[in-house]
Amino acid sequence: MASKKRLSPRKMEILALVAEGKTDRHIAVLLGIGESTVKTYLHEIYTLLRVQNRAAAVYWYCQYLGLTAPIKE
Repeated sequence: MASKKRLSPRKMEILALVAEGKTDRHIAVLLGIGESTVKTYLHEIYTLLRVQNRAAAVYWYCQYLGLTAPIKE
């Protein structure tokens, strides 16, 4: 699993908002940034975490917080 050190505080903030179920547009409004900037951050987050989508990123975040057990492969 990627460590928090690989994600900047801003990326962790955005990931937390995604985990709360916020849309890209809502995140943009809350943070005072453009929706395209949120999408760029999410793309960077997905790349760093080596995940393909929002659901997988949220799962990583929940694991990071200790809210779920890791999937055994």
